[in-house]
Amino acid sequence: MKQFTFEAKQKNFLIATMGLGLLCLILSYFMEPEQIAESGQHARFWSNFLLNAVFFTGIAFMITFIIAAFTLAYSGWYIAFKRIWEAFSSFMLPGLVMMVIIGIAVYAHVTHLYHWSDAEAVASDKVLSGKSSFLNKNWYLFGTIIIVGVWIFFSRKFRQISLEEDKHGAEAADFGYHRKLRKYAAVFLPIAAFTGPAIIWQWVMSVDAHWYSTLFAWYSMTSWFVAGCALTIMLIIYLKSKGYLGQVTKEHLHDLGKYMFAFTIFWAYCWFSQYMLIWYTNNGEETIYYFTRKSEYPVLFFGNLVINFVLPFLILMRNTTKRRYGTLFFTAALVFFGHWFDFFYMIKPGVFSNAQEAMSHGGEPGHEAAAHTAEHAASFVSGFTIPGLLEIGVFLGFTAFFIFWVFKQMSKAPLMPENDPYLEESLHHEVQAYE
Repeated sequence: MKQFTFEAKQKNFLIATMGLGLLCLILSYFMEPEQIAESGQHARFWSNFLLNAVFFTGIAFMITFIIAAFTLAYSGWYIAFKRIWEAFSSFMLPGLVMMVIIGIAVYAHVTHLYHWSDAEAVASDKVLSGKSSFLNKNWYLFGTIIIVGVWIFFSRKFRQISLEEDKHGAEAADFGYHRKLRKYAAVFLPIAAFTGPAIIWQWVMSVDAHWYSTLFAWYSMTSWFVAGCALTIMLIIYLKSKGYLGQVTKEHLHDLGKYMFAFTIFWAYCWFSQYMLIWYTNNGEETIYYFTRKSEYPVLFFGNLVINFVLPFLILMRNTTKRRYGTLFFTAALVFFGHWFDFFYMIKPGVFSNAQEAMSHGGEPGHEAAAHTAEHAASFVSGFTIPGLLEIGVFLGFTAFFIFWVFKQMSKAPLMPENDPYLEESLHHEVQAYE
């Protein structure tokens, strides 16, 4: 089938799951952990919203980046399923809306997600003061609008040129549309290379405002890309089971599996390099990031490595496992959840610490707040120590929202880009497999 039909049964299931996610998000607003309830910041709600908004917007950005990179590299193997990636890319629009909501909350100081958003704290802290030209509420809100707005412009251009090629590409024997696409891709790549890390530093790394890492952008962007590959694999296998994408073969899935395997190793390399260099320098401003997570959040610290490296590495190491639908789907689901878990690990401990800081400047005297903080530092904190049922529900809701958006976009255009000059290469794509 060349045209995807978004069936009522699929819509109902996804809408019901989105409803579950919304309910869990609302409940997390009221079910604040007792350790930080007195801060009045609703840290559980805002951290859940930030976590999922950043995770899914980042996937859309990285897939846009990969489309541009593959276009400039004259890569044709992915063309048979590029409509899925174009739909992924378009999710940056709702992603921008969600990040603007967070930006407005930070601007109005409705939430204490970021320690640098507190003017009094910045004035009395040399480190925060030194970073204030970049870490401030104006740049967070308006910088997000500008940067993600630019990403959306290029994403829409890629999609527009692709659809125009569908309609009129047969008339352009000189690959005119594809050359136009390459020009936009060449402009987008350096923009994305500079703005991507900047936005990651602001959205995620600045949750721990005193800490920094030169490897953090590589680490986070790799996490986004691996999650994008995993979700692509799951959707392709699902769509094939429904009779779509008949021309997408095991060879395409094998290559996606290899990308997932390779960048899982690269992710682990970034994780270890970041950890090793910070441990080696023994700089207190940097080591506290890992010390806190290892000592107070051991399930997150060690679980992150097991889910995102050890298990995928052992499963995908064999060549044949990347060619079996059942094993590949299971591994992709594990990896997709694992990299959401990775962003949970990056965001939640810092937000909890910031909420404690807000509480210490709130209704309690300073020494009493410090005692309260110390008492609960190593205790279990619902929604922060590990993902709770509400966090899993919110994750499922956002996943359903993402897939709903993707299916909606896929239904607007033919699944197979008939006039793409590299389509034949993709349809005859072969991988040397060793059974």
